[in-house]
Amino acid sequence: MTTDTTEAALEAFRAEARAWLEANFPASLRDKPGLAMAIMEGPEPEGDVALWKQRMADKGWGAATWPTQYGGGGLNGLQARVLQQEMGRINAFNPMLAGMGISMVGPTILEYGTEAQKDKHIPAIVRGEVRWCLGYSEPNAGSDLAALQTKAEDAGNHWRINGSKIWTSGAHHSDWCGLLVRTDPAARKHDGITFLLVDMHQPGIDPRPIKLIAGASVFCEVFFTDAVAEKDAVLGEVNDGWTVGKRLLQHERASQTGGGRVAAEPPPLQNIAKKYAGVDEAGRLADVDLRSRVASHLIDARAHGLTLARVAAESRGASGASNAASILKNSATQVAQVRAELLIEIAGNRGVGWEGEGFTEAEVENVRSWLSGKAMSIYGGSFEVQNNIISKRILGLPDMTKSS
Repeated sequence: MTTDTTEAALEAFRAEARAWLEANFPASLRDKPGLAMAIMEGPEPEGDVALWKQRMADKGWGAATWPTQYGGGGLNGLQARVLQQEMGRINAFNPMLAGMGISMVGPTILEYGTEAQKDKHIPAIVRGEVRWCLGYSEPNAGSDLAALQTKAEDAGNHWRINGSKIWTSGAHHSDWCGLLVRTDPAARKHDGITFLLVDMHQPGIDPRPIKLIAGASVFCEVFFTDAVAEKDAVLGEVNDGWTVGKRLLQHERASQTGGGRVAAEPPPLQNIAKKYAGVDEAGRLADVDLRSRVASHLIDARAHGLTLARVAAESRGASGASNAASILKNSATQVAQVRAELLIEIAGNRGVGWEGEGFTEAEVENVRSWLSGKAMSIYGGSFEVQNNIISKRILGLPDMTKSS
């Protein structure tokens, strides 16, 4: 794959990507609201979804910018953006986003892994043959992640793991887990932590799904009782897992805010509003107040998108990403939740459907997405904690939790 980034070369690649997508993305999967999220959260796909997954695996475009030596697409950033645009044009989605392999664990292994670890794990992630989850939060170590107590003891030829994790997304469907454990209880809180690559298919690991208000069971409690990890399963260095774990969280932020994600664009909110709320003689939304709030949301969404593009451009420069990257998690959360609230309001009594023939598939999906989207304020670091980080570390505001 050429890495030529001239305008002519990018247009040639656009034509290539468009032709391949038209020929390979099954027509039965187009215009299916909520399908991409269902694949991320559910069991292994079947039918045309499985066919699409296989085609993307063979092409390597599920991990578009990853090295071809591991099965990735080998695209540069601009080519990946073109591919994203072309997939959005036909409402295609990336079937490899199930689990945390593509978005979080894989990029971290590429940075910190040994060659043996890369050869073992990266090709399987690229082809969607395995799913990964992340063992981070614990009942007494949520926002204060470094307080984690799940421990791994050196048992000679392996690590012996005991403890529990909570809010572990997709653990019941996962084959592997990126697990933060305490390997030196005498060290300072942020030291003595190690990042392990753990096989989930063993009797010492018990994932238990947590039923959520939206009807899904995306999150799990996970209990480790004398679970085992090989001695070479350490990602990075023993007792330096905090460094690796923080880097993975940067990849998580990017996946949550739209960076590096290849998925279908949602239908324009203004078009949905006009369909339900009606228009005036000038073709504008008839409800003036709703028109104002929809416009405000569209401005916020556009600003978020432009900031995301700026952060991506800055990260490719010599100086690296700027402080703007720190606001994207909360910005993405706010944009998504406001859109969800507006969709419910716009649809009126059709915006509260849960099931039944009286509601369209899109209307039911909007309600479930509105409920599940509430979790965005918490997972990956809570909204309030991130605001504290912005206020103290970026704006330099005083820490009001300390006495004067």
